[in-house]
Amino acid sequence: MVASVVMVTLTAESPQSTDADTVAVALFDGEPAPAGVPGEVTALLDSGEARSSFKALAVTHAQGRRWLTVGLGKREDLDPERARVAAAKALERAKEISTRTLCWLAPAGAGSDMAGALVEGTALADYSFERHKSAPKQDGAQDGNEPPKHLEQLIVAAPDLGSADPAALERVVTEAAIVSAAVNEARDLQNRPGNDLTPTALAEHAKALAAQIDGLTVEVEGSEGLRNRAMGAFAAVAQGSAQEPALITMRYEGPPAPGGAAAAKGPLLGFVGKAVTFDSGGISIKPGAKMSEMKFDMSGGAAVVQAVAAIARLQLPVRLVAVVGATENLPSGSAIKPGDIVTAANGKTIEVNNTDAEGRLVLADCLCHAVAQGAERIVDLATLTGAVIVALGSTYAGIMSNDEQWAREVGDAGQRTGEMLWRLPLHEEYDELIKGRYGDLDNAPEARKAGTIVGGAFLSNFVGDVPWAHLDIAGSAWDLGRAYAPKGAAGYGVRLLVDLARAHSA
Repeated sequence: MVASVVMVTLTAESPQSTDADTVAVALFDGEPAPAGVPGEVTALLDSGEARSSFKALAVTHAQGRRWLTVGLGKREDLDPERARVAAAKALERAKEISTRTLCWLAPAGAGSDMAGALVEGTALADYSFERHKSAPKQDGAQDGNEPPKHLEQLIVAAPDLGSADPAALERVVTEAAIVSAAVNEARDLQNRPGNDLTPTALAEHAKALAAQIDGLTVEVEGSEGLRNRAMGAFAAVAQGSAQEPALITMRYEGPPAPGGAAAAKGPLLGFVGKAVTFDSGGISIKPGAKMSEMKFDMSGGAAVVQAVAAIARLQLPVRLVAVVGATENLPSGSAIKPGDIVTAANGKTIEVNNTDAEGRLVLADCLCHAVAQGAERIVDLATLTGAVIVALGSTYAGIMSNDEQWAREVGDAGQRTGEMLWRLPLHEEYDELIKGRYGDLDNAPEARKAGTIVGGAFLSNFVGDVPWAHLDIAGSAWDLGRAYAPKGAAGYGVRLLVDLARAHSA
């Protein structure tokens, strides 16, 4: 379903030995051009047309191909995120000059993680969503001279491996390609409109992944399943829509070990995603302006589904259960009303004083389900509050947690992948804000204080003593503003979850 999946390969040969029509060469401040590049590249640098400042680009021709110089700035400032951004800027220029096969000359001494970041930045920047675009007319207007929309091949050339392990480098490049494809598939899910990506369609997508990937299983339950599991909060959100809700449970136990024993020994990880495939606000209806963006309210669920698929494809030795709650939130004669009281799966009663605070109702029951499935560490992702955008913009997502060690581990995964998190506090005084007048909890306190934290405090009531982290990704899920995801869906959270699973592989 991904609009374009570029083929990625690694070679220990020089770029000149490949069939690339364009070679990207990294330049560092205070350093000469890399060894082995043609004199034309060195001349471009000597003339000042090519610069080593971060994201600076220049093009020359030599040896029958284009050479694209890309500034990386000071070597000591280089990290994977800067490499992703530089790769994305290079890809933009490469497409302008009709590149079909791009070869990145891996920076000498930069490490295998940088090679992986270059793959990610290139593959993510090469994304576009064209599912609902008409096919180009086959007439004289198509003269064959227009630049290609996507790369056909990406080659990473690493002739100067130094002490690097070639097998390890190949593994990093291959995994980066798999994870990038998962991110782009999450973006496809996000970008699909609500009349296309219904809860049932998302569930069918998850089941199709399970049919393709060894070791991945998926169970889907509808409204009857919600009733049987006493998921009154989730069911209340779903009752306003004619679309059937979907409780999606994905399981992966790691690759089989020799002799049939389980290869994964670590704790059972629980990933939980909010997937409101369209959120009108319900009876507490949203303003009409930009309501179309509420198709993105399933972004947390998309990230969870595709992260689990990537983890299974990578055959990481980790055990996990993922829970995605998919529904629409619409106003109708059967919709939940402000003031209604519902009961979650753990017996907590909730006053629904604003039907537009529906995500926490869905997640409440999904978190209970993850705990019931035995999850020993939980992280949930949700486009939960507009307040997090006011507080953090798109640079950071908010994280709240009931466990210091787990919060650090999740935050470290965000730092490594460039999907950065900013810790917000949970305190007993916030618990006072969510106490209900007629029920146990209030989903939308009248006091407009600490909106993002209040959402996290509400959810903390549904995880018991299990270490848990809540990621509010409302500011990062779309229109991220990064060079590799400037507009539309960002696929935010896929790379973080895969990295977190890798860190817990045992």
